[in-house]
Amino acid sequence: MKKILMWCGLLLLILVVGGGLLLRNELTTLATMKKINNKPFYEMNYRGDYALDKLLKKGVNNDQELADFATGQLLHGLPVKIKVPNLGCTTFNAKTPEGKATFARNLDLDDAPVMVVRTKPKNAYESISVVDPGLLGIKSNEMNQPMARLMTLVAPYIPLDGLNEKGLSAAVLELDGPTTNQQTDKPGINTSVAIRMILDKAKTTDEAVKLLEKYDMHSSAKATYHFQIADRQGKSVIVEYINNKMQVLPADKSYQVATNFYLSPDKYNQGSGQDRYAIASQQLEAKKGILTPQASMNILQAAHLDTKEPNGKVLATQWSAVYEQDKLRLNIAVGHNYKQIYHFNVH
Repeated sequence: MKKILMWCGLLLLILVVGGGLLLRNELTTLATMKKINNKPFYEMNYRGDYALDKLLKKGVNNDQELADFATGQLLHGLPVKIKVPNLGCTTFNAKTPEGKATFARNLDLDDAPVMVVRTKPKNAYESISVVDPGLLGIKSNEMNQPMARLMTLVAPYIPLDGLNEKGLSAAVLELDGPTTNQQTDKPGINTSVAIRMILDKAKTTDEAVKLLEKYDMHSSAKATYHFQIADRQGKSVIVEYINNKMQVLPADKSYQVATNFYLSPDKYNQGSGQDRYAIASQQLEAKKGILTPQASMNILQAAHLDTKEPNGKVLATQWSAVYEQDKLRLNIAVGHNYKQIYHFNVH
């Protein structure tokens, strides 16, 4: 009996140690997850390989294929669903009085948890991004539950804006139009994978555009989107998809603004957010595109949303982020509290 108990104990130890070694990166990642305030607002430092190169080689043609990849690659069989909600947003780039590039973004949707995620993949650029765990079906009051915490291991694949170590920023904004569903012989990506790819693989705006051109875009949630991308040198573009054709709109001034209507000539002004666009554009024009990071945050505050849609859903600004692209720093306000600005560095 003693020998049986000894061998059972040894077997249990082997299983525990083996499981710990197999899941060491996941466990280390979850150990870094920290609650910052009761929004709820969290931060996480992602450890390990989330296999972006494997995903890009395989390609994904819809959100479910991304979820299936995450289930097998990141969650070891634990099923997950990814659903992108309605996003009413504002973005713009500017320069500080010292000539340093900045990138600003409001993320507007219904009540959501917020998480700042740092990633440091091998053979790719380190970055910081802001994600909404609600895309994984996690509600604000569920963030401390064990299953919800496990689901956050998919966070690298649901960024909505971010900044990498080369000073490149990108963000996605929803448009009103048919789903983008390009069908060529290129591998497929969806909306959030595009942001992940740009942050990991591009150091300039031009490189980001060339990357997007290599893939068929299959936009998330049966919607369509445009992207604003701006680099450390201050070069900004808006990327839209019109009739499944990618269009690149360069800035015609030292700054560029986007909300939730088309900027391409073929569909110009179709959509919403013209009021928020005017707020940002007028203040940028008055300052000739030169703003301190705090002045950029003030514009985000002026353009923030807190409204109720006809269907009863609240559409409110969940976070306001100003990325200092030279200092590689994120300044962020959450839940309309502009008196409390949090600061995070890429490294």
